[in-house]
Amino acid sequence: MNSNMSFEKDSIWSLIATNGIPAMLTMVVVIIYNLADTFFIGQTGNDLMVAAVSIAAPIFTLIITIGTLIGTGGCSIISRASGCKNTDQAHQTSSFCFYASLLIGLLFAIVIFVGCTPILSIIGATENTFEMASDYLRIIAIGSPFIIFSNTMANVIRADGAARDSMIGNMIGTVINIILDPVMILLLQWGTAGAAIATVIGNICACVYYFVFLLRRNSTLLSFLIKDFRISKSISLPVFSIGLPGALSNLLMSVSNIIMNRYLVPYGDGAVAAMGVAMKIGMIVAMLQMGFCTGILPIMAYNLGANNMRRTKETIAKSGGVCIVLGSCITLACFIAVKNLVVAFVTTPEIIDLGVKMSKAIILSGPILGIYFLTTNIMQAAGKSLAPIVTSLARQGFVYIPCLIILDATLGLDGLIYTQAISDIVAMLLSVILCVVVIKNLWKPTEPVHNRQDS
Repeated sequence: MNSNMSFEKDSIWSLIATNGIPAMLTMVVVIIYNLADTFFIGQTGNDLMVAAVSIAAPIFTLIITIGTLIGTGGCSIISRASGCKNTDQAHQTSSFCFYASLLIGLLFAIVIFVGCTPILSIIGATENTFEMASDYLRIIAIGSPFIIFSNTMANVIRADGAARDSMIGNMIGTVINIILDPVMILLLQWGTAGAAIATVIGNICACVYYFVFLLRRNSTLLSFLIKDFRISKSISLPVFSIGLPGALSNLLMSVSNIIMNRYLVPYGDGAVAAMGVAMKIGMIVAMLQMGFCTGILPIMAYNLGANNMRRTKETIAKSGGVCIVLGSCITLACFIAVKNLVVAFVTTPEIIDLGVKMSKAIILSGPILGIYFLTTNIMQAAGKSLAPIVTSLARQGFVYIPCLIILDATLGLDGLIYTQAISDIVAMLLSVILCVVVIKNLWKPTEPVHNRQDS
């Protein structure tokens, strides 16, 4: 059954609540997923283990990013295809996402497992952390197909109005991960390897849930049948191009984390561990807002596909207000609880103090960060890829890296920690400007919006 007819009939506030809140709660689950390993490893009292997982984290993020790329692109296309009643396009796109995620996951598993040693050398592993980081990364590599598939399907099924089921799948994986973490890390004393095993098993369980969901859904939009699977430019290019901005943002976040770790190495393993914890806290502020805005994407995409200007504008205006309030509340809460959060992951007093300082610097941009994610999702919902790519490159690339270099050279470690906040503010301003341009051009008397794609 196709349950997304509510996208054109229900009140906007109701749609924001029923789609934005589950998507945000899904991100809560993802955050817990990411924090659980670090938390239980921190309970060992071995700060080098925390540093090792922090070093390997960008590669784990990269794997998740591929699922985000396929899933977000697929969700946008399927939602717009539903809005303009193009069922064949929806079937072919969902089937492509299903099988592409598994095939690409297998490729990642081979490349990362075989190339683990040179990869860790490049991303900043030291003699003290190399073995522990390797234990973690090799197991994560084996689980790549499951990690990518679960993240892909969590996004794709939202196109069919199944935001709640997307959340449940993520929650199942997280609960299992949290149950297994203390057993494998603390009881069995498997350390970083135990954390990785728990993560992979959790993702496998989420995959099972999504597959059973597809079998039982009897959806008029979603398909995983081989007969609907096509590897062609007309299907793959729109999926990858529309999903690329969000995925590129995560990818560049991984790259920027690697570069940051390289710059932190001269300041010692303690600085690397402290920044790893600070980035986890920054992730709380960013991902909650990212989750909310991701939930809004299929609503906008559906109404754009239906060429419903009034409901699209209303969704943007009301969602923007929620973003400001939400971002301010989350940032304030993290500022108040920052020391308690840091202490949950590390035990050395010097690292705790440094982690608190880094965390406060990273989350300074929190109140306005949601606007960046909202405008990016608006452009993706419209089938645009070039403008969101530019803003992603700004946030983690051509603004972030020069700031990193300049602040390190002029202020040292005290300067490095403000790099992310500065980049966030610049990217938000740029994203708003580009989004206004996109909206103004959407309803020009040209071809229908659902047929237009940026290259």
